Amino acid sequence: MSDAVRVGMPLVEFLELSAQQPFELINGERRPIVPTVYRHSKAIQFLLFRLRDYTQVYGGNVFSETTFILPSADKSRWVEGSRIPDVMLFLDNRIAEYEASDPEYLDIPLALIPDLVIEVVSPTDKLIEVAEKIDAYLADGVRLIWQVDTYTRKVIVFSPDAEQPHYLKTGDVLDGGDILPDFRLPLTELFAAVG
Repeated sequence: MSDAVRVGMPLVEFLELSAQQPFELINGERRPIVPTVYRHSKAIQFLLFRLRDYTQVYGGNVFSETTFILPSADKSRWVEGSRIPDVMLFLDNRIAEYEASDPEYLDIPLALIPDLVIEVVSPTDKLIEVAEKIDAYLADGVRLIWQVDTYTRKVIVFSPDAEQPHYLKTGDVLDGGDILPDFRLPLTELFAAVG
């Protein structure tokens, strides 16, 4: 018999604790969500609208600041981890298929790994925690991650099949690669919109 400790908590407990103080569950550690600044919200809104325009043509669903959980492998109501990305996108009909598979989907966090996640760096973020969160997304199976820093005006692109992250700066164009074909965003537009 294994002495392994099960990481996480029951979904009911997760929902109760989240109602008291929103948090992410990363590597077994609860990390409270702290208030953001207006610049952060402007960047999220801009990216959300650009991706919503993209999904209108190519399909998919995009959300901002929505919780997704990592359910246990046995599909019980046990939460092994949770994330609240600034923006996340699901391709094709993944959301419709998810909704059809769980009659309680409206009253629980999404139990589905996004295809794209965007993290906008805030002045309240600890860079070591942002790096841990990026690593967690990659381990979760997120296919594309954009880390956006409006202060330094840089974007770092991560994907599980890339040996190194890809660094972009003002003047460069952010594209969706194989995950989001034909998506192109000049970073001058993003940073101009944020101010």
